[in-house]
Amino acid sequence: MKNLPRRHVLKLAAAGAASLALPAFAAWPDKPIKIIVTFPAGGASDIVARVMAEQLAQKLGQAVVVDNRPGAGGSVGGTAVTQSPADGYTLMLSNSTPISIGPFALEKQPYDPVEGFTHIELIGSAPCVVMANPKAGLKTLADLEAFAKKSGRLDFGSGGPASIGHIYGELMKHTLGLNMVHVPYRGGAPMTTDLIAGIIPVGIDVLTAYVPYFKSGQLVPLAVTSAARSALVPDVPSVVEAGQKKLVLDNFFGLSGPPKMPADVVSRLNAACTDILRQADIKKKMEELGITLSPAPSAAFTTYVKEQVAQLSPVVKSAGVKL
Repeated sequence: MKNLPRRHVLKLAAAGAASLALPAFAAWPDKPIKIIVTFPAGGASDIVARVMAEQLAQKLGQAVVVDNRPGAGGSVGGTAVTQSPADGYTLMLSNSTPISIGPFALEKQPYDPVEGFTHIELIGSAPCVVMANPKAGLKTLADLEAFAKKSGRLDFGSGGPASIGHIYGELMKHTLGLNMVHVPYRGGAPMTTDLIAGIIPVGIDVLTAYVPYFKSGQLVPLAVTSAARSALVPDVPSVVEAGQKKLVLDNFFGLSGPPKMPADVVSRLNAACTDILRQADIKKKMEELGITLSPAPSAAFTTYVKEQVAQLSPVVKSAGVKL
């Protein structure tokens, strides 16, 4: 620099100082991003994550990979995310299981589902469905309630302990004052087999996989657990229509990350997600999964999470659900 005029030296020095003052995430993203999914490959959460990963890669100019880490009611993947650096390179396809259910079913709660994450963007939600074997003679939620009160007991199946179906059954039990006994299975498929065979009279699970069984008449849908009807089964009433507003519950899908992520990174992810979810082809893919899109930015998503945790965590605890 000794051959440069003094004013040039000062400009270079100032520029160097300015670059050093820039935050480490100014160039974000400059390497691949990972989205952790708390379920095995092939399910709704995995599919949503892969759709978002492909689209985010195009928007952000970096590879976005999906990392499946199931286990402990979603808490294995959730713990990995909440303990990761808050640099925007580790994210989670969050939903009700690892946020509102799983942490409260463990002996020691592994993380705070609200403060332990940056809840970046709400993608949408899918309802559960309360369904019955045709031979049970149940056609509505009122039929189920009357049957349970008359017989003194109602067995219901779900995809496993602390699954969304299990917790919803416990919510029904508490809200309606019924003696409902949980019959756990290792996944939705074996539960469906026994439900069709009449081994259990009622099952509860996320709606998406069951539409073909309703169309074939092998199972009878009694109600969807959302406030409004689902486009997948427009003839099936919602629990609100059945007069049970307190039984509204949606299994949400969102994008979350470690706590205290930089505001600039959250803002870029919000903008990218919003653009993606406006696309007609993406909306169609989500609807085929039974997901109603309801994009919401970080503050609104965080409020949504707080409300669902407040609704479900007492149910998990009072029912003594353990993983």
